[in-house]
Amino acid sequence: MNALMLASEGEMEPPLLPPLPELVIGLIAFAIVFFFLAKKLLPTINKSLDERREAIEGGMEKAEAAQAEAQQVLEDYRAQLADARHEASRLRQEAQEQGVALIADMRSEGQRQREEIIAAGHAQIEADRKAAAASLRQDVGKLAGDLAGRIVGESLGDASRQSRTVDRFLDDLEAKAADQKKAEATR
Repeated sequence: MNALMLASEGEMEPPLLPPLPELVIGLIAFAIVFFFLAKKLLPTINKSLDERREAIEGGMEKAEAAQAEAQQVLEDYRAQLADARHEASRLRQEAQEQGVALIADMRSEGQRQREEIIAAGHAQIEADRKAAAASLRQDVGKLAGDLAGRIVGESLGDASRQSRTVDRFLDDLEAKAADQKKAEATR
């Protein structure tokens, strides 16, 4: 009842509403703090946020650029590797071709040397055969002359006539031997 009475008298203020001087001082203090925050602290916060955002965006751009550069380096490396493989293959092919050519040259040189050696051997054999035949003719002629002289009992002094007779006799023997070889070859 006291409350009703006091309310009816109009002297009592509502309990939730602060007194007017406190409300004015609170609003002024709020305005000062708001003004201070708006002018000093808020730009610093916004500046820090902008710097952070730019750093993140710059970092992402740098990362993308680094990734693009790494991709380009990788492609260059792969191209160089392919070129190196191609070059190695080409060099290997050239070496094989040179090896084949070298072997062919060595074979032809060996064949040529073999033919020269064989020809020289045939020439030497022919020269030795002719020398042996000439020596044999002389020896046979001398022996035949000596033998004929012993049989006859006197010396046959004419050496040129003796040599012609022996040569004619040996030529006849060689002709008969050649005819016999031809007859055997035709069989």
